[in-house]
Amino acid sequence: MAVSSSSSAQEARQNLADRLREICRDAGLEGKQLAAMCGWHPSKVSRIATAKTAPSADDIMAWCRACGAEDQAQDLIASLKAANGMWIQWSRMERTGLRRAQQAVLPIYQRTRRFRWYSPAFIPGLLQTCAYTEDVLRAVQRRRVEIDDVADAVAVRMDRQRVLYEGQKRFAFLMEQPVLTNSLGTVDTQIEQLEHLLMVGALPNVSIGVVPAELGRTRMPVEGFYIFDQAQANVELVSGYLTLTQPTEVRAYADAFSTMAEMAVHGEKARRLITSAMASLR
Repeated sequence: MAVSSSSSAQEARQNLADRLREICRDAGLEGKQLAAMCGWHPSKVSRIATAKTAPSADDIMAWCRACGAEDQAQDLIASLKAANGMWIQWSRMERTGLRRAQQAVLPIYQRTRRFRWYSPAFIPGLLQTCAYTEDVLRAVQRRRVEIDDVADAVAVRMDRQRVLYEGQKRFAFLMEQPVLTNSLGTVDTQIEQLEHLLMVGALPNVSIGVVPAELGRTRMPVEGFYIFDQAQANVELVSGYLTLTQPTEVRAYADAFSTMAEMAVHGEKARRLITSAMASLR
């Protein structure tokens, strides 16, 4: 299992290790006895019991079988899968291409009612045009994905934008000012993107904020993240995709969003920055 610095992931691993240790203790077994029954080196039991090594599903089955607790194995394996899902390396998430990775996040977009999205580098995905999305996903594909299914992935992301117009959903987007003129594509693509930004920003359920690029700001840009209701935050890092569900961590990102929102300009001031960026590109 890939190890992240997230305390959510670490806490989940620790909880699993604690439960396995309790099962061993309730069975009246010492670590060496359990290791012998499973055909393992004693150090393996110690590493699993202290959360230094994540067990496999087969390890959990063998552990529970040795302790006479096979009825608990499936629940523990489910816990293992949940812990694994908190941190996913891009190589694993995108091993079958980009389309499937785009589809995987659709359920949470459909059930979320309040979205908060901070982007330091690119226009947020829900606000992207087809051409802009193609440039972004093409760059991702060239860098780390062998399968070329960019066209299909773009179609999935475009279809996902329907959530902007469904139900009583609310959206708050924040982006750093350089995002308005940074582009992987052409001037025409970026201008089209900014025009689309103005159009979507006029929707009554959408708020777009731009953090001005200026000296003396109170907080520097952080990693891009998005928050789904109060339940989950996701962070895209260089090496992988982090899912946070621990309330304290979700609140930390919510606080970061609030801080950035206070620094940002909204409404007509944001529109002026966007139109000024369009003029500079022309």
